[in-house]
Amino acid sequence: MIDEELKNLLDAMRQENAAAQTDTRRHFDVANEAMRHEIRLVAETVAQGNEKLDREATGIRDEVRRGFAETQAMIKFSHDELHRRVRALEETQRTVDQTLADLQARVERLEDSTH
Repeated sequence: MIDEELKNLLDAMRQENAAAQTDTRRHFDVANEAMRHEIRLVAETVAQGNEKLDREATGIRDEVRRGFAETQAMIKFSHDELHRRVRALEETQRTVDQTLADLQARVERLEDSTH
């Protein structure tokens, strides 16, 4: 009878173990599926974050390029204006130099005629 009781006890333990294994497997599969769902959500969130960063980076690059182009245009305008003003001053200086040379020549002629 001990052998029969032991056999029944072992059978009961095997059935209980098999049931526990089946239950554990089912819980593992449910937990695994939940984890996969969470991982998908994290991956989607990361992808959205990357897209947002890409849009921001593109916007910043465009803004920097526009600012650079505007700065270049202002520098060119300022350079052209400065160049125009320098030319005007040089022309004025040539006129003043010519007038001064003419006046000196006239003064010399007047001095020569009075001596």
